[in-house]
Amino acid sequence: MYRALGQWSFRNWKPVLAAWLAIFIGIGAASGSVGAAFDSSFEIPDSESRDGFDALDEYFGGFGSGQPGSIVFRTDRGVEDPEVVAVMNELFEYTRGLDDGLTVTSPYEGGPQPQIAFAGEQAGKIAYADISISLDIDQVEAAIIGEDIRERAAELVEGAGLSEELQIETGGQMLGGFEPPETELIGLAFAVIVLILAFGSVLAMGLPIGVAVAGVGTGIGIITLLSNAMSIPDFAVQIGAMIGLGVGIDYALFIVTRYRNSLAAGHNQIDAVGIAIDTAGRSVIFAGLTVVVSLLGMLLIGLAFISGLGIGAASTVAVTMVASVTLLPALLGMVGERVEVSRVRGIVAAGLVSISLFSLGIGAPPVAAAAFLAAAGVLVIGSFVPVLKRVVPHRAEKPIRETWAYRWSRLIQAYPWLAMAIGSGVLLLLASPVLGLRLGFSDEGNFPANTTTKKAYDLIADGFGPGFNGPLLVAAVLDEPAAAATVPDLQAAIESTPGVATVAAIPNNPADPQSSEAFLIQVIPTTAPQDEATDQLVSTLREDVIPGASNGLDVAVTGAVPANIDFTAFLGARILLFFGVVLAVSFLLLMAVFRSIIVPIKAVIMNVLSIASAYGIVVAIFQWGWFGDLFGIAGAPIEPFIPMMLFAIVFGLSMDYEVFLLSRVKEEYERTGDARNSVADGLAATARVITAAAAIMIVVFGSFMFEDNRIIKLFGLGLAMAVFLDASLVRLLLVPATMELLGDRNWWLPRWLDRLIPNLNIEGTEPPVPEMPTVQDESEVEPVLT
Repeated sequence: MYRALGQWSFRNWKPVLAAWLAIFIGIGAASGSVGAAFDSSFEIPDSESRDGFDALDEYFGGFGSGQPGSIVFRTDRGVEDPEVVAVMNELFEYTRGLDDGLTVTSPYEGGPQPQIAFAGEQAGKIAYADISISLDIDQVEAAIIGEDIRERAAELVEGAGLSEELQIETGGQMLGGFEPPETELIGLAFAVIVLILAFGSVLAMGLPIGVAVAGVGTGIGIITLLSNAMSIPDFAVQIGAMIGLGVGIDYALFIVTRYRNSLAAGHNQIDAVGIAIDTAGRSVIFAGLTVVVSLLGMLLIGLAFISGLGIGAASTVAVTMVASVTLLPALLGMVGERVEVSRVRGIVAAGLVSISLFSLGIGAPPVAAAAFLAAAGVLVIGSFVPVLKRVVPHRAEKPIRETWAYRWSRLIQAYPWLAMAIGSGVLLLLASPVLGLRLGFSDEGNFPANTTTKKAYDLIADGFGPGFNGPLLVAAVLDEPAAAATVPDLQAAIESTPGVATVAAIPNNPADPQSSEAFLIQVIPTTAPQDEATDQLVSTLREDVIPGASNGLDVAVTGAVPANIDFTAFLGARILLFFGVVLAVSFLLLMAVFRSIIVPIKAVIMNVLSIASAYGIVVAIFQWGWFGDLFGIAGAPIEPFIPMMLFAIVFGLSMDYEVFLLSRVKEEYERTGDARNSVADGLAATARVITAAAAIMIVVFGSFMFEDNRIIKLFGLGLAMAVFLDASLVRLLLVPATMELLGDRNWWLPRWLDRLIPNLNIEGTEPPVPEMPTVQDESEVEPVLT
């Protein structure tokens, strides 16, 4: 089937390319016309915070249960200056009219907590209006609302002549807006160079990039469309682009490498493409499906936010995987024999295109435009200048046993215990910070300093204290009217708790408090929303303070911070189960592929080591704040969904390298029966392509460290480090060392188990090169009568 699919796509490259072009344009047009409806709000699982939100909806009209936002302003004239008051009141009225789902509480109206700074140097100079954003408003709509507010604010300030005196910012992630990713172009620029070095051919370089771009572009369109049907956060686009580029280039790299090897062995083009899809293509499908299944396993968590992330990333991987075995053969059919030919003009132009992409990625459009025009000029002039028309010869291939990879493997195999000790020791050392992993949500203080969200956060912290950025809401529902007498005692108990700055209580019927059925107690912590002390305060209130002071009351501590805590606890309790399921499935798949028990066990253990090491690096940098100035971040908790996604993605990518390397080792072992040389031969045969693939992934993923979004930075570093460690310490140290130590036992499988498990063939078969017909002597040829 694989061979037939590849050869059909090769022969019918025109309709295949037309179909992919139609799909690409169709999905792009559909997503453009329908638009996006991204939503970063998350569904609250059954918990105390959810009970509290239900009480707020029932007794307080949903006050405090929506998505938080704010309009924060500062002026040295004082926020109660008549001109300032006039401007701000007009802005508040304008905001209320933008959408029925917005509730604006002005600082001039008097709420449960002071909204005008009352102490310190900023007293009377900073104020804010609370905005409650209905859950019916998605992130795209909220971003548009935020932009409208900022534009109107600028008009009002300029009209009042206060441009130099009145600063207005919008707070809250929902109102902050969304910027599409650009730094993936840095990864593409590097991929151009690596692929040219690996292939020595410009056209061979362009094919993997073309497949990756087609897959990512289509995948992003699908994610955009899906966002209208399910809850998908905005950063799912960036994660999809990150993963899609990495796996797309890698998958195409493996297939093109096998195709060119088959051509070099003497096969014709149609046979070579069939062999490539039947061998490397099988591995691509296996690895891709592993990633997809791992990501879709996140649906088992049962939360829409997590399911949306998994489906979004899985969609891009699936499209890229399909493109690798259909679009790529068609592109090979289109370029034909030219895939092996490179001219000087092509190499120079490709280098200039790489410079252009890099310049766009770092935000230098003039340089990018100049480099692109220069590349076009080289291609035009190169048609007339003999030097530029010259064909670049391919470098001679060394015999496998003369390569550095073969010599390296033999060196490691000579000292296997030492190599295993060094590799395992380094990985365990890097993984050690994971013991201090603290799951949670970073607050808006982690946004880039130039964003309005960060400026609003800092203004509130300067004027009121950090706790005002994350107030706690205590919903107290009366079991009976007489229980209202208990509310002052509850308020006093909360106020006397260490870590509480201020407390204010309001009844659900302010006009007649005696007839109220519920009270809302707003608690302002002394610490920021992401601080561990704030988490501890929530725990203290729930477990120690409230139970002893709530007779006759049904009390729930809720709000954004407690909801984040409950969400984190919900996911944290399921992470190990998720890991266990993925590991078990991976073990079974590898056992069916390699017909061995030892090889899958080692693969699972080594992959866990490399992933744990990547986690450790993430904790040290993003949680502890090491090298924070270098990466533009501050220490904060690690978002609870990130370990799950990193695990699912990295395990699938590691499986790709594992299969590619060990299948070649097994092939050599079955051919020669030599357990020692089969390892060195397999490592040497796959070293260049695995090194190139890993290098591309590391830079593609690492380039996302230049993004502003902290979550995207975290994903980029985590994936880059995991791939680096897997391709270096695991593949170059641990694999040859452990294979040497176990020898023939690597491939042991009990006969009864061999009969039970299915045989998954992901290696395919490569037919022998057809012999050329011999030319007979003329004397032996019988005459043909006509």
